[in-house]
Amino acid sequence: MRLTRLAVARFRNLEAVSINPGPRFNLLYGLNGQGKTNLLEALYLLGSPRSFRHARLPELIRHGEQLAQVQGDIESMAGRCRINLSLEKGGRRVEIDGKGIQRASELHGRLNAVVFSPDDTGMVRLGPELRRRYLDRAVYTGDIGYLHSWHAYHRILKQRNQLLKSGKMDGLDVWTEQLAETGADVIERRHQYIRRLDLILKQHYSTIAGTGETVSISYLPEGVEGNDRNQIRVNLLDLLQRHQKQDERYGTTSAGPHRDDLFFRLEGRPLKSFGSQGQQKSFVLALKMAEMDHLQDIFGEAPLLLLDDMNSELDARRNNNLMEYLVSRTIQVFITTTEPSAALTGLLPHCAVFHVEDGNLTFEGNQTHD
Repeated sequence: MRLTRLAVARFRNLEAVSINPGPRFNLLYGLNGQGKTNLLEALYLLGSPRSFRHARLPELIRHGEQLAQVQGDIESMAGRCRINLSLEKGGRRVEIDGKGIQRASELHGRLNAVVFSPDDTGMVRLGPELRRRYLDRAVYTGDIGYLHSWHAYHRILKQRNQLLKSGKMDGLDVWTEQLAETGADVIERRHQYIRRLDLILKQHYSTIAGTGETVSISYLPEGVEGNDRNQIRVNLLDLLQRHQKQDERYGTTSAGPHRDDLFFRLEGRPLKSFGSQGQQKSFVLALKMAEMDHLQDIFGEAPLLLLDDMNSELDARRNNNLMEYLVSRTIQVFITTTEPSAALTGLLPHCAVFHVEDGNLTFEGNQTHD
């Protein structure tokens, strides 16, 4: 899977940009605030319903404009297609080969991309909401059924919470049973993803960190044991019923998959408390690499990899380990950095270099070497 052309207009600080990326490595360099990350964000939105920066729609449209557009030409095992994304303050419209789509499932898998940005390490240090957000996005990327389950769960959760806030408990049992049913599907799909990811994560961490340290990721939903959906449903229903008095008191559902967390460990201990900054960054990057392998297993081809602000993310040793690994894979990679250092470009054969300044791009040629 690769992007052969990207055109962006009136997106954030980008006025009108068009590039033909190289098939392997693409280096976007320039000072901070010039639009490098904005380009990655625009690219990512071609295949995803949400920005990896969690931005609201009006924030994506250039100041003073009413409409932003992103267009991409994609080659994959399924053939060639052109995705056109139009963003207005009232909503978004997606066309594939000139035909508008109505459902997210029609876009699913057309352009898969995994992004690693400075904000991602906040998953380790900050609260469970960021980890859940990552988990939901990662599971959905490879499993369109998860999106349907997630939306169904949150629709029922909203109804149950409204009933709790009203103080009228008639019908609460019905909503609780439905919440347990849809929640069991969410939990089961999360379990399946994390079990697969944990196996790949260990290998990638070793490659990037270059050490013998062991890492793990686990998903342990409160009050739920086992992986069978029916058993999960029974456990979740029991959990919700045990929390019911508390829920009635505070007017909200206090337990369930919308409150669950992921656990990151280094040498069996919490990564947040015992991992250095370098170890935490290596862990999150290894997590993203594991996500790439998972998507390749599902779709039969590697997704795009977007590496944002590489200067600040890894030390020289870990950066070298990462680049050597990427060179060994057939992946289209987009890298943003403030300086096209010789240490970086020297590791990247067949690298297309672009200078980004004040929302404009200048192609500076291809660096080709063995």
